[in-house]
Amino acid sequence: MESAHGLLLNEEVCNQLAEHQRAQFVFEWLRFLKKLLIAANRVDVREKQKKLVEQLTALLTGSPGPPTRRLIAHNLALLYSVGDPFSAQLTVDRCNDIIRSKDDSPSYLPTRLAAVACLGAVYEQLGRLLGNTFTDTVGNLLRALKSAESQGRYEIMLSLERILCGLGVSALPCHRDVYKAARVCLTDRSMAVRCAAAKCLLELQKEASFLWTTELENVATLCFKAFEGSSYDVRVVVAKLLGTILATAVVPKQAAVPRQAVRRSSLEEVMDLLSSGFLRGGSGFLRTSGDILKGTSSVSRDVKVGVTQACVVFVSCLGGPWLERNFPSLLVLVLELVSHPRATQTPADAVCCRRCISFILRATVGGLLGEKAQIAAAKEICQAVGKQKKAVDAAMSDSNVETRVGTLDVAASQHVLVCALLELGSLVQGLATTAGPLLQDASAGVLDTVTSVLLHPSVSARLAAAWCLRCVAVALPAQGSVLLDRCAERLAALKSCPEAMAGYSAAIAALLGVMRHCPLGIPHDKGKVVMVLAEDLLRSATQNSRISVQRTQAGWLLLTALMTLGPAVVETLLARVLLLWRCAFPLSPRDLDIERSRGDSFTWQVTLEGRAGALCAMKSFVLNCADLLSDDVIGRMLPPLSCAVALLTQLPSLVKAYGNPLKTISMVYRQRLYEILAVLPPKTYEESYGAVLRQLVSDVSGPEPPVSSGPVLLPPLCHPDDVLLLGPALHDTDQRFIEEQLQQGSSVGGGSLEYDPFMICEKSLEVPTPLPPAPSVTVAAVRLFGVIFPHIAAPNRAQILEQFLESLKQLKGSRQQAAQIHMISAFCSALKVRLQICALWLKSARDVISRTGHSLALGSLYRYLGGISSGQHLNACVGILYTLSQDSTSPEVQMWALHSLSLVIDLAGPLYHGHVEPTFTLVLRLLLSVPPAHVEIHQSLGRCLNALITTLGPELQGSGSSVAALRTSCLVGCAVMQDNPDCLVQAQAIACLQQLHMFAPRHVNLTSLVPSLCDILLDNSVLVNLCSSYLSLRRAVVACLRQLAQREAAEVSEHAVALVREQPHRDSTALDVTIKETGLEGALFTLLDRESDQRLCRDIRETLGHMLSAIAVGRLAHWLRLCKDVLSASADFATAAPVETTQEEEDGDRADDSSVFTSKPEPSCPFTNPRWVTRVFAAECVCRIIAQCEGGDPAHFDMALALEQRAQDPAADFLVLHLADLIRMAFMAATDHSDRLRLSGLQTLLVIIRKFASVPEPEFPGHVILEQYQANVGAALRPAFSPDTPPDVTAKACQVCSAWVASGVVSDLGDLRRVHQLLASSLAKVQAGKEVQSQLYNESTSTMETLAVLKAWAEVYIVAMKTPKQSDSPARLLKVSGDEAGDPSADGLLRLVQADLGTLSRLWLSALQDYALLTLPPDYAPRLPATGGAFYTAETAEHARPHYCAAWAPILHATALWLNGTGFIVVDEGPANLSRPVTPTSMGQSTSLATVKSPEDVNTDRFHLILGISVEFLCSPRSDAQMESISACLLALQALLDVPWPRSKIGNDQALSVELLSVLHRLVLTRESPPVQLAVLEVVQQVVCAAQEHVREKRRSAEVDDGASEKETLPEFGEGRDTGGLVPGQSLVFAALQLGLCILVRQLPQLNPQLAGSPTGRGGSPQALTESDGQLVSAALAILADLPSLCSPEGSVAVLPTVLFLVTGVLREAVLRADGGARAAMGAAALQALRTVVASPMASAEKSRNAWTRLLRCALATLLHFWDTDECPPEVDEVSLLTALSVFLLSAGPEVAAVPCLQTGCIRKFRAGLRSQDAVVLAKTYQLLLSVFQSPCPAVAVPFMRALGPGIVGGLQGVEKRRPQSAAELTAVQEGVRALQGLVSAADPEHRPQLVSVLLPLLVSFLMDGNALASAPPPARSLHEFALQSLMCVGPQHSAVFRALMAASPAMKARLEAAVRGNQESVKAKSAGQQGQAPGKSSPSIQLKTNFL
Repeated sequence: MESAHGLLLNEEVCNQLAEHQRAQFVFEWLRFLKKLLIAANRVDVREKQKKLVEQLTALLTGSPGPPTRRLIAHNLALLYSVGDPFSAQLTVDRCNDIIRSKDDSPSYLPTRLAAVACLGAVYEQLGRLLGNTFTDTVGNLLRALKSAESQGRYEIMLSLERILCGLGVSALPCHRDVYKAARVCLTDRSMAVRCAAAKCLLELQKEASFLWTTELENVATLCFKAFEGSSYDVRVVVAKLLGTILATAVVPKQAAVPRQAVRRSSLEEVMDLLSSGFLRGGSGFLRTSGDILKGTSSVSRDVKVGVTQACVVFVSCLGGPWLERNFPSLLVLVLELVSHPRATQTPADAVCCRRCISFILRATVGGLLGEKAQIAAAKEICQAVGKQKKAVDAAMSDSNVETRVGTLDVAASQHVLVCALLELGSLVQGLATTAGPLLQDASAGVLDTVTSVLLHPSVSARLAAAWCLRCVAVALPAQGSVLLDRCAERLAALKSCPEAMAGYSAAIAALLGVMRHCPLGIPHDKGKVVMVLAEDLLRSATQNSRISVQRTQAGWLLLTALMTLGPAVVETLLARVLLLWRCAFPLSPRDLDIERSRGDSFTWQVTLEGRAGALCAMKSFVLNCADLLSDDVIGRMLPPLSCAVALLTQLPSLVKAYGNPLKTISMVYRQRLYEILAVLPPKTYEESYGAVLRQLVSDVSGPEPPVSSGPVLLPPLCHPDDVLLLGPALHDTDQRFIEEQLQQGSSVGGGSLEYDPFMICEKSLEVPTPLPPAPSVTVAAVRLFGVIFPHIAAPNRAQILEQFLESLKQLKGSRQQAAQIHMISAFCSALKVRLQICALWLKSARDVISRTGHSLALGSLYRYLGGISSGQHLNACVGILYTLSQDSTSPEVQMWALHSLSLVIDLAGPLYHGHVEPTFTLVLRLLLSVPPAHVEIHQSLGRCLNALITTLGPELQGSGSSVAALRTSCLVGCAVMQDNPDCLVQAQAIACLQQLHMFAPRHVNLTSLVPSLCDILLDNSVLVNLCSSYLSLRRAVVACLRQLAQREAAEVSEHAVALVREQPHRDSTALDVTIKETGLEGALFTLLDRESDQRLCRDIRETLGHMLSAIAVGRLAHWLRLCKDVLSASADFATAAPVETTQEEEDGDRADDSSVFTSKPEPSCPFTNPRWVTRVFAAECVCRIIAQCEGGDPAHFDMALALEQRAQDPAADFLVLHLADLIRMAFMAATDHSDRLRLSGLQTLLVIIRKFASVPEPEFPGHVILEQYQANVGAALRPAFSPDTPPDVTAKACQVCSAWVASGVVSDLGDLRRVHQLLASSLAKVQAGKEVQSQLYNESTSTMETLAVLKAWAEVYIVAMKTPKQSDSPARLLKVSGDEAGDPSADGLLRLVQADLGTLSRLWLSALQDYALLTLPPDYAPRLPATGGAFYTAETAEHARPHYCAAWAPILHATALWLNGTGFIVVDEGPANLSRPVTPTSMGQSTSLATVKSPEDVNTDRFHLILGISVEFLCSPRSDAQMESISACLLALQALLDVPWPRSKIGNDQALSVELLSVLHRLVLTRESPPVQLAVLEVVQQVVCAAQEHVREKRRSAEVDDGASEKETLPEFGEGRDTGGLVPGQSLVFAALQLGLCILVRQLPQLNPQLAGSPTGRGGSPQALTESDGQLVSAALAILADLPSLCSPEGSVAVLPTVLFLVTGVLREAVLRADGGARAAMGAAALQALRTVVASPMASAEKSRNAWTRLLRCALATLLHFWDTDECPPEVDEVSLLTALSVFLLSAGPEVAAVPCLQTGCIRKFRAGLRSQDAVVLAKTYQLLLSVFQSPCPAVAVPFMRALGPGIVGGLQGVEKRRPQSAAELTAVQEGVRALQGLVSAADPEHRPQLVSVLLPLLVSFLMDGNALASAPPPARSLHEFALQSLMCVGPQHSAVFRALMAASPAMKARLEAAVRGNQESVKAKSAGQQGQAPGKSSPSIQLKTNFL
């Protein structure tokens, strides 16, 4: 294909190709030429223009296919536009000659069509440059039109459209002629021609003003005729034509005004035209009159649907502002349509008309108006409803008017009311809580008006009013309970009025049915109220025969709706419901026979109504209360069902006996029975199969007048891919609401609620549309047949088949067709057809129907059989489908064959690779040759291409020539489909390109793809509601953009903006402007606001999410501005707030936050009144942006760093610089009318507080940046605590409050008190109890709010308690800075909480007790309190459980801290005005004297409550459990065990301690978080401490009581007893040992020989340890060191080896790889642990002394072994090793350390230390030796003194020659002197003089004379002074020796005297200097500070 990429066609290569390759080659060249001509140099083009024209003309005359001819025409026109335009006339003449040619052969047709297309393209491009030749061209085309076939007429109309477009106003002379020709084509038999004619007229009306003036009526009539028998595409295009012309007539174009005085049409005149078409269609007067005389309607549904769409286009063209001004007038005119008697002659017509009117209102009011305008529209609709109701009331009450007039008024009003009420409901539901002002407006009286319609005589009006109330309950949950009470009261009061019973029961059912969509629910007791009402209605049904039917239906309707409340409500009422079901049916078949013999028509009608209602209630129970459907309940339901089945067999005779009155109710009864049986397990009614199947066969194939339910049955039975080919009415289109009526057939019509009032309580939020009884019973029968048929025996199946065949033979005509459809539907899931049968049929069949059906079957079989595994079958199947797909005589066969081929490709997988190339050839050949009118074939080809791309998959990335050819084929196929005029084909092309981008992204050109996608969105978004006539195309575009944005978000955004920039000539649409201002993301926000399709909106949100993740951090200002514009653009309500950086407020001023926080939206905002859903998404985007920044540059959350980097790079942008905007956005959202937006705003504020709380303010050191926004935060929070705020909003606000207080931002107590007051008010509400709270919502919402308040207080209390304790912690919880280390705000916060702590503690304990009850296993359910807990009721326990799970952890921690603070001292503070009921388990606080507990019992309960909750949670925390909950449990345990009393409890209960340690061990194994593991170890240390205290206490008690028994008989306390055994699972020591070992081995795998890979465990490679690792090891060692003290002497012997191994192992790792940091801390901890172990009392206990001695000797030998040359690295920490040796020497006693071999080893190590060249090691050696010398045990000290004393003296003697040069060396010398002094002191008195005589000369040798001292370095001078002081101290102590030495050595004496004199002189000089300075310097007593912060 590279040869095709040139300015000229490579004819040589082209001629060598085969025919199908040549067509592809030419098409690829034309595609390339189209791009090249735009970018090429004009000079080059003109040089080769002649040759190019010749080549293009040759192709034009070579019979090109449709896509090729479009490209030829476009390139010719482009060539003349870029090159020399003067030779274009020759081409025009040539084309005209071709069109005039008399050759009518089929082979010449493509050439003629190409010439027509060429003319249109040339004139569109060149326009007036061709002069007046257009008149001849247009005349030629119009003449050719008269004799052209359908393809010719289609192309000529399109060509005329393009000529008109190019010439503009210059084509005025031809306008009339074109109009006349288009009139004819607009009613052409070919739908494609009609579409082309409509497009031509749409272009014509831009300049031909007569179309919307003088010819307006004729054009309208013409359009009405075009609608008759039209397709979906025709209706869309013609509706666009008619709507545009009518809109122009009302508001003429400005360009037409100067030329002539244009008469404007009024809105009434235009609506009269539309109503004439709606009511009379496009027929002439005579025909219409005749139809009137006959009493028939001549208006087809096609016309009504078309007129409806035209009306929507008309309003959309005029725009939202026009609609807002003229809505009252429009509403009256629209509602007049449905009130006309002619529009509602039959029920089916009435339903159709109501749907049409509802669509008009929904598409205009719902799509064009903002929220404020929608509220105004709702008021207008409400007034219209009120007027209609008053008119009906007057007609019904006026006795002077004839009854017939009243009936007509009622009939006319009911349809108006239905349309108005449904739209009113939709408006309110869409507005959600922003509709609050509408319902609060007393002048509007919305609720009163709607409720009044519940008494309307018409059932449809009553149901519409009930549905409207249901919508109100969805939008405003607070209204649900109020409306329910209101309706229940009215129903109870108006039992004798049939309309009231029906209306109010429907309203109650609707309200109950919608509660599943209301998270806040309704009070639980409402279910009991409804149950009482239903029972009362059913009991009283027989009391008044006039209203028996209504009461029966109302009663069962209420029960059916009651079931939708779910098991929580129904469970307590189930026994009563089962009793009602049993009473509704006879007890036995005999009773049924008796009934039949004595009933009459009316009683049977009432009976069947009741039993049908009972069956419906059963179905609702099974669907909504599956948890209650036990075997016992099913068993109790079966007797009534058996009687129902028995009655089923008698229905035909009853209908025959009593006639038509029973016919409808009998169908309803059968439908209800079939529906309940279909949802029950088939095995439960196995014995009834026979009777049921007989009736099913009768219903499916019976001889009754047929109601063909095929269109209704087909969609659920078809695969979604197949449904797309069944017609547009089954597609997801914007017009599906009205289009699907055309698919359902005239006999069925559309569905409506009055056909089945019980559907009003269904789950859907859309208005249910049940079908009439006849088709409904067929649908139910077909479904039940599919359920039962697989369960019956094979012989019985054959009998049923034969019965079906016999029934068919007896039917003829339409009845037979309907029966066939029903039978095939029934068998579609049961029958299996073999593949061979299909293949044989296809080879022999010649009729279209057979070939089509078997083609589909061939592909569908493989789909349901799980794929293709046989290559032979695949070859045969593909061969057959290839042949069929090329059958050009039947487009229908081609379509289904290609569709089946796409299924085969998809299912064959890798097996299909051998067929890929021929299939590509086939697909491309058909794409290039099939006429564009055969849209379905192109769609099937698109599916084949998509399947081929999927089959090839990642292979498309290959670089081979074959792969490149296949890739080019894919791109060519996609290009052909992209150029197709049909939107669905374009959607297929986009889907194919999306697949190709997934597998081979480098080969998809985003430069062309993204602009084409955006072009579709922009071009089709001119009409707001009809953005694109095809929802599928919009979905495909956005889905593709979503995938592209996921990979290349930045490129997508750039290409979209470039598209708008580079095309200034196009008409600017709203989205154009949006893209220019805000980029593609802004356009997507706008589109999101307009769209209503959920799938499309989801894709838009995901696309924006991908773009945000990829580019938001790099373009922060842009994205934040975008979100801010969306949030502030709503001018409907005053919500926006400017952020004030400084607020000066007086303390106590409560109005600090409402007056300055409202502002108008930004004047330059690109968004207009976005809906609340869009604003919620924008708020969510803000949170996502903050989260994206969190993982990036730290400057995003550091103002100083951000300013510094901004100074270096002005383009740099950081989140902290936009903090004011973030606060403003959060405030705007948090104070909106929409509750959902308020929640999002509060969440955003919470995120901001958490992320920015600790960011300092660089301009004001000691302050944080959020301090300046205190008033804003308070203003955002205060509305959430108003009395009418929903509980979920208040709960979220409590969370924000606690975060704000805990953040430490607020330092001033006054400011803190403002937020504290909000929490205090909530606490007061909680204290008030359940009785005070209004019953608007479910009781679980009270639980949610209460727990949120308690959780918030708990978090505040935790912070208040932490702050004083953790003032030295680096975590800054409350502001501590500068000189304010004792910040009063911490104490102030604690004081604020302390005031309510008594109340809070009780509430916290109650909440924890509730949580404990709710977390019990299900086995304990019967033992739970019957009334529930303190904050939940038993009925709402399931709903309350999630709220407890979200709140318990902080409450647990706070309670433990409170108990820690009180020390478990029970103080009876009274009930604190709590009005809550006392529960049986209220922690010993019951007021009953009989149940008063002692303080010990109360403490025990509290202790076990906190311990139990913590252990239960920590025992098995879910993988998604938050770390905060785990940390809270551990901190609570720490606080608990800090107090002596709980420690004594856990110390006394060893089993409990062991269980706790086991749980903690498991937690360590499953959680890698160092803070969690550290907290675990702290708890373990406390448990071990508790056990130590317990053992010590028992030993002390035994010693005290040791008077009456011998010492030997005393029991051994501690684990191990007298055997020394530690039992796993029962031993606390063993559990602690396990946990400590786990921690140590995780951090130091070298300790474990297996993990280290060597027998000794020393072969492991060291790992880098963090500070937290060192802390973990240290804590574990501290625990291990305490374990021997918990044992008996024998037990300590058992545990000691392990402890010593681990301690010495850690020590070895610390000293042999000393690197400072964590390992240094580990070494210190190991030494401390070693000291604790060695000094243990067990070492000296009589029973364990020998064993301990042996083990300690082994440990000492191990330590000595550390210095072995093969293991001792150069960086060994000798100091730690020597310290460890000294621990043994000093603490282990002589039995261990005085062993000669060990003692010699120790002396050797110390001697080596004395020889060390490292001053630090030497100093430490001296220190340790000093401690050894001072040992009280001579056996230890004396050998060391004798062995090492000379070494010390020798070391000190060398100092005189080498004075210390550093502080370390000085320290070493000083420590050596002290060691020698210690040696002197420890020596025997007789040897002391000799040692002193050694010491004193050494000290004198350190002295220096005056001259040397003056020039000596500081360490030497310090040594001089130290020696002199030592001499002054030692001399007097040993005066005799001192004098003797001085006398014997005059030099020494002189040296000493000189030093003493020098010292005295320096002292005098210093004192003189101080005295001289004293008078001259008077320092102030108070020092001034310069740092005032």
